Amino acid sequence: MNKKTALVTGASSGIGEAFAHELAKRGFDIVLVARSEEKLNKLAHKLREQVRVEIIKQDLSEEYAAKRVKEKIDEMGLEIDFLVNNAGFGTSGEFLSNSMEVDHQQVMVNVASVLDLTHVFLPKMVERGHGTIINLASLISFAPMPYMSVYGATKAFVLAFSQTLAEEYRDKGIRVLALCPGPTETKFFEVAGSNANKGMKMRTSPQVVETAFQALTRGKSVVIDGLSNTTIAQLPRLMSRSLMMRVGGRAMRKMN
Repeated sequence: MNKKTALVTGASSGIGEAFAHELAKRGFDIVLVARSEEKLNKLAHKLREQVRVEIIKQDLSEEYAAKRVKEKIDEMGLEIDFLVNNAGFGTSGEFLSNSMEVDHQQVMVNVASVLDLTHVFLPKMVERGHGTIINLASLISFAPMPYMSVYGATKAFVLAFSQTLAEEYRDKGIRVLALCPGPTETKFFEVAGSNANKGMKMRTSPQVVETAFQALTRGKSVVIDGLSNTTIAQLPRLMSRSLMMRVGGRAMRKMN
């Protein structure tokens, strides 16, 4: 039996790196995708003690990035059985405080790369009758947050896309999961330029990954990481959208 291969984007740190370690433990050969070749090589060196590891240096905000990744996978003679669309970033502050270029990059990485990588790898999964796709959504997918307008919108897309995809391909042997972490010990807030995590108890990347695999075992299409985050995700059912915007806006103004 041929070994299965997993592709992880945003694999050089945080949740992506944790996924790579867990998938290697489970016997998957791994393809790591990220912008930093140095970080990818360091991680690959650790993982190669267990499995075959290939790296692809690729900025997923670039046009045709998914096509380039697929071409390199084909050159390696690999087929992807397990896709983790983890790459993503966010910005904080008033909408006009971020440039159009940065917002466009955010949409390309958080939305377009998820869509495009699914387009290029899903057909073979369907043909083989099995495959798994994990898309990194967010707690913010359930309720948009002022001062993170673009990020929240991109993650709402990921949630909706994953849920519908899971139902469309359920009977074709494809598992699709929207993984929705809350505040996690990664560099996300540093990149976003936000102090929203200050004094906050955060989950770890390995905990988030454990949640994902538990959800796959249970056949879920959506999972929220952590009990407190699961509770927070229920707030849109209890509060009006306008009230949530006001409360969220006040909180974010204090943090930024």
